[in-house]
Parts: sequence; C-alpha cells; structure tokens
Amino acid sequence: MWKPIPNEELEKRKVPIAQLHASTPPEAFPCETTEQVEPLKEGIIGQDRAVHAMEFGLKIRKAGYNLYVAGPPGTGKATYTQAKAKQAAKGKPMPEDWCYVYNFSYPDHPLALSFPAGEGKEFKMRMDTLLQDIEREIRKTFAGEEYQKSRRERMQDFEKKAQERWKELDELARELNFSLERTGEGGIATIPLLFGKPISNEEFSRLPEVSRQEIKEKSKRLEQHVSESVRQIQLLEKEVEQEITQLDKESVRQALTPLFQPMIDVYTDEKVQKYLREYEEDVAQNHGFFKEETGEVNPMARLLQRNEENNLLRYKVNLLVDNDKLSGAPVVFESNPTYYNLFGRVEYRSTFGTMTTDFTMIKPGALHMANGGYLLVQIAELLRNPLSWHVLKRMLKTGSIRIENASEEHGLVATSSLKPEAIPLDVKVILLGSPHIHHVLSELDEDFPKLFKVKVEFDTDMRKGERHYHEFAAFVRSYCEKEKLLPFHRSALAALLDYGTRLAGDQRKLTTNFHNLSRLLVEASFWAEEASASIVMAEHVRQALEEQEYRANHMDEKLRELIEEGTIMVDVDGEKVGQINGLAVLQTGDYAFGQPHRITARTFIGRQGIINIERETSLSGQFHHKGLLILSGYLAGNFAQDKPLPLSASITFEQTYSRIDGDSASSTELYALLSSLSDIPIRQGIAVTGSVNQFGEIQPIGGVNEKIEGFFMVCQALGLNGEQGVIIPHQNVKNLMLRPEVVEAVRAGQFHIWQVRTIEEGIEILTGVCAGTSDKRDGYEQGTLFGEVSRRLAQMFSSIKEDTADLVIDVDAQAMQKLIESEKEEKS
Repeated sequence: MWKPIPNEELEKRKVPIAQLHASTPPEAFPCETTEQVEPLKEGIIGQDRAVHAMEFGLKIRKAGYNLYVAGPPGTGKATYTQAKAKQAAKGKPMPEDWCYVYNFSYPDHPLALSFPAGEGKEFKMRMDTLLQDIEREIRKTFAGEEYQKSRRERMQDFEKKAQERWKELDELARELNFSLERTGEGGIATIPLLFGKPISNEEFSRLPEVSRQEIKEKSKRLEQHVSESVRQIQLLEKEVEQEITQLDKESVRQALTPLFQPMIDVYTDEKVQKYLREYEEDVAQNHGFFKEETGEVNPMARLLQRNEENNLLRYKVNLLVDNDKLSGAPVVFESNPTYYNLFGRVEYRSTFGTMTTDFTMIKPGALHMANGGYLLVQIAELLRNPLSWHVLKRMLKTGSIRIENASEEHGLVATSSLKPEAIPLDVKVILLGSPHIHHVLSELDEDFPKLFKVKVEFDTDMRKGERHYHEFAAFVRSYCEKEKLLPFHRSALAALLDYGTRLAGDQRKLTTNFHNLSRLLVEASFWAEEASASIVMAEHVRQALEEQEYRANHMDEKLRELIEEGTIMVDVDGEKVGQINGLAVLQTGDYAFGQPHRITARTFIGRQGIINIERETSLSGQFHHKGLLILSGYLAGNFAQDKPLPLSASITFEQTYSRIDGDSASSTELYALLSSLSDIPIRQGIAVTGSVNQFGEIQPIGGVNEKIEGFFMVCQALGLNGEQGVIIPHQNVKNLMLRPEVVEAVRAGQFHIWQVRTIEEGIEILTGVCAGTSDKRDGYEQGTLFGEVSRRLAQMFSSIKEDTADLVIDVDAQAMQKLIESEKEEKS
C-alpha cells in the first residue's frame, strides 16, 4: 500500500491567485487621460545606463572613443542615438568645406583645399567668375590696338629683314646670270639664264664643256647662298615667334594681375595662394586655350574645340563638401555602407570610345559628409561589405580619408590613375548592432576594442516605478501627437503597462521594446475609432491584443484541433504509468504559443542506461542531450550508492518529427522515468515544465506564460474537470502574467498551478504518493515512491547478477573442457 501525501501539503504548493498576474491599477496614473500629461520632450525611458554611456561617448574627443550602441531591435536605440547625436552636434562648430582642384605640378594628384564652412561654395563661384574674366580679358587683350600694334611691329621688322635677305640673294643671282623660283614644296630652285631667258636642258647640253662647268660652279655657289639665306630667315622666324610668344605672355600677365591680386588678397592661406599663383602662371603659359577661333568650323575643328574645353576643366573647382546649410556639426546616417557610399569614388566619362576621368569627377562619400561630426552605421550592414569595414578601420587609425579605387583594394588592375590628396579625418563613428556582434568583434578583431572603446548597451526591460509610470504616460502622449491618435484613458495605460510587463517576462519590470507598444497604441486607437469612441479605454487595448492574436494564431488553432480530434494524442484526465505531459513553446513569426507533448518512458533490465530516442534519430540538440545525462547523474546519485545501476530505459517525445532542443523538459522526463520504475501512475491532467540538476533541484525555464496558457486551452477544449493544472519551477512565479481567463479558472478551482523546488515535491503532486526520504542503513521507506524505485532496481540488480553468475560458470566449464582435451592431445 502506497503512502499518500496529505492534501493540505499539496495545497501549500499552489501558487496564490494574487501572484498569477501583476495588474497595474489605473490609479497609478494621476491624470484621467493622456491629454492632461506633458509630452515626453527628449530622452528614453528606462535606459539610465545607456543614457550615461551615450553622454560620455559623445562628449569625449580622444582618439579611439567611437561608440558601439548595442541592444535588441525595437528598443529605440537608433532613434535615440540619432537624436542625441544631433543634440551634441548643435554645440559643435561647423566643419570646413573641402574642394579638389587641379594640381599643375602633378596632374594625377588633385589637391585638397579647405575653407571655413560656407566659403567653399563662394570660392567655387569666384573661381568660375575668374575663369570667365580670364577668357574675356585675354581675348580683349589679343584684340586690342596696343597688342596688335606691337605684334605688327615685330612682324614688319621680320618681313623687312627677310626681304633684305631675299633682295641680297636676288641681286647675287642676277650677277651670276641666274633666276630664283619658289617650288611647291616651299623650296627654292636656281635656274641659269641665257640672253635673259632660262636655259632648257637641250640648250644646256649643246653648250661647250667649259660653259657648262662654269654654270655648274655658279649654281653651286648660288645654292650655298640660298641655303644660308633660308637658314637665316628661319632663325628670324623663330626669333619673331619667340618675341610674339613673349609678347603674348607679357600681355596676358598684365591682363591677369588685376584679376588674381584680389583673390590672393582675400585668401591668405598659404596653400590656396600657392594654387592661385600656379593657376596664373599656367594660364599665361597656355593662353592659347582662351583664344577665339575664327572662320568656318569643320567636324575635326569641333573635336579639337571639345578638346580645348576639356583643357579648361583644369581651371574648375570641384566643391566636394559644402557645409553651408549646417548649423553645427553634421550627423550622417548611412543605411547602405558600401565601399563607394562610405569613402567616395572617381567617376568616368566616355571620350572617343575610351573611359576618361579628371578631378571634377571625384565624388564624396558619407565619411566626407560626416567629417567633423558623427557617422551612424548599422554594423550588420557594414559587415556585409567586408572591404568597407577594413578600410573604415584603417582610415580611423590613420586619421585621413583617401579616395581610392576598390579594385586596387582587391589587388586588381587599377582603372583610374588619379590619386586625390588625402583629407584629414575627425569623425566619431557610431555603430548600431546587437550585443552578440559586439562580443564576436571584441574576440576576433584586435582593432575593434582599440577603435570602439565606448559600449552603449540598451536593456530589454526596466524596473517598475512611479517615475516610469509618468514617463510612460508622457511617451504615449507624445506618440499620439506624432501619429495623430486618440487620447488614452488611464485604464488603457494600465492595460498597456500590463502588456509591457508580460513582454518583459517579469512582474517587477516593464519592457523597453517600444516597437511592440507603439504598434499596440496604433491598433487600440483604431478600434476605438471603429467604436466611435473619443478616448481609448482598456477594452480597446484588449480588443487590439485579441485581434493581433487572431491574425497570427492560425497554426495554434490547427494543432489544437488535431489534439481535440485525437490525431495528436494528449491525455488530460486519468492516470498512466511512465507517461506525462510536457510543455513546449512554438514560434511562428512574432507569435509564440505553448503546446503539450506526450512524453513516455519505458524501463527494463540492462546496462545501456537512458536511451534518448530523439538523439538516436538525430532529432535532439546538445542541450537536450545534457538534460538526459543529468537524469543519469540524479538516478545514480540517489539509487546506486551501494550497487551498480542495472538500468536500461528509453525516453521519447511522442508524435514529434522536428528537432528538439533545450533542457526545460528534463524534470518532466525524470518524472516519467520514476513512474515507470516505481510502477506508480501519473495524473495525466497535470502538465510539467522545468529543468533539473543532479541534486534534484528544479531550475527555471522560459516561456512559462505561453506554456501554461497552451495547456489550459487544450484542457478547456477537451473539458475542464477541476483536477488539471501545471507544475512550474518556483523561480518562475515572478514571471507569471497569465490571461484573465486562466486566472478566473484558477480562482474557480477548475485549474491549478503548482510551484515546486525539488523533484520530490513534483512527483508527489503528480502521483499523490509520498516521495520518501533515504535512511543510510535501511534505504528508502517502504510504501513511498522512491522506496518502490529502490525495490525495483534491487530486483533488476539481483536478476542481472544471477545471469552474470550463470554465464561465468558456463565460461569456466567450457575452459576446463578445452584444457583437458589439449592435455590428451599432448600425451598422444
């Protein structure tokens, strides 16, 4: 006869009704509606640690003190970070503008010039005007009477000297009885004369030999004079060309000085002045770019004209960063941190079938735009572009931004020969991501802890308190104003806080996941409007939650239907040996629900220990393996102190065909094993959750509300009989935020929730039999559950011991027979 557990002892283990749901009283909010509450101006609720770290990280200006903002999605970390960065940026000076200009000494290395904020645009406009003035003044100079007069004088002087040389040559030719004629190729032919007329070849051949020889010598002498005259005239041409070139340069310089001197006086920076002087000298050297073409323009001339226009690009200014519109430091959020989006690029144009580029096609990246301020990047997006992460770290370490081609970073052939001058970098980078990524980067990337020394961690929940109630009401007021929602009654605020407590999973806390709360605000206001209400009440909040669940619980209902019709076998009444209801939480998108699973255990004589059928079929995870190994340790520690454990057992989750992991069912599996060993049945109307350690202590689990509600819904569908309920770890009582219908069923005695600390307490609730205590001399008391387990194991040990002894005898007899036979063979 089994020793029963007293009912009053079982009653003590029930969770008090007041602890099943921690309701927020509407009176906690002093105002009737949110219209009477001041909106939340700034800051974030319940993140004191993050706020403190954020203020420190934004204020400190030392190298390496960039920020990593860690936290789960929906906590408002991105919105808050942007707001705080903008707030900090207002008190900082506006950063400099940056321009790229042509490098007259090294054309492939454009120069970077900096100007106070807003003056970069002014510099570009002045330089554009200067270029127009230069073109106008040069054309005006070359068309001026003074220039033309100087040019004519030089040309006339050249022509006079050239004519004198030709006159002298012509006189010499007449003396020698020759004439000079210009050929079509620009040469000069010497022709002998006879009686004042040119001699033909026939006439020349009929002349005496002495005459012919004389003519040849004269021709040779004359050709020498012609060559010398031509050479002297060419020298005169070069001289006049040089004089005209020098005249052009001097004329251009005289015209440029009044244009450039005001610019040099305005821009006192040494680098800018050097650029302006080199600009002026280059214009003087290349003044031909500005001359006006005359006459008809043919297609080839048009191409040349286009080339001239390209030559004039060198005098342009590429305004890379313009901070004219800022009122403080910049705050840039880069949502797609690719290499070029972050660090800029050099673009290309098609010219005569080839790709060309120049410094005017250098484009900035987010790092340029955020220079002097704050750059915000999602770390997950950044790590999807490994080259971006690598280069960002390098630029933070070197303190400069260098625009390079991505193909060069990959070791491929470079497509651009431009090497723009690096720009000094002074930016605070703020990465937004999860705590897991922060941990991984800290472990695997040696540069990460050096560059991101400030961790701003957002918590998932916060402690309840009067201050948080007021802040929450202020948040609801500000959100309603922003989204144009109806005002909320304080009863609705209380319902919202109860939902926030359930999300936090702790009666003492509230969730900081304002994404879900904001969604509920919008939907509750919608249902209030549908009901033609002017204020959102608690029933509208509850309706919004019900509607959310209805839209998402299709799978939950389908599985419950399968249980009702018996396709999925779950018993919620009666008693059975080695069978128990375990509880699991299933997730479909953002909806989680609990489902009971039948767990069965069979025990028999053997030495294989506990066989996990899920493990044998590769459907069990490592945490589930660990839970079953703990069961073996518990059984051995309690029942194998003086003899081996002669046990083989199989455990399985019936009708499950997907992977199972976690140890929250380890106590449930142990209950089934103890029932099978003791042959004492378990009440099927009680479901169990909780993990266990080797000493039999029950440990907390997650998803306790979903598990209880899932089993309650199944019991309700199959029929409540007043004997059903759930056993949970005592540590999970503080996590209870059960639905009103479950609380009402418990209050009416139709459903029960027990809390346990040990396996002994749980098995007594499940069987109604005392677990029993061990006496070192006599073992467990007879009639108790552990006494039955001990007795069964002793029987198993005796049986396996007898079988082992018989086996040893058989083995010894066979060995003796073989020895006798071998001796006979030796004698023979």
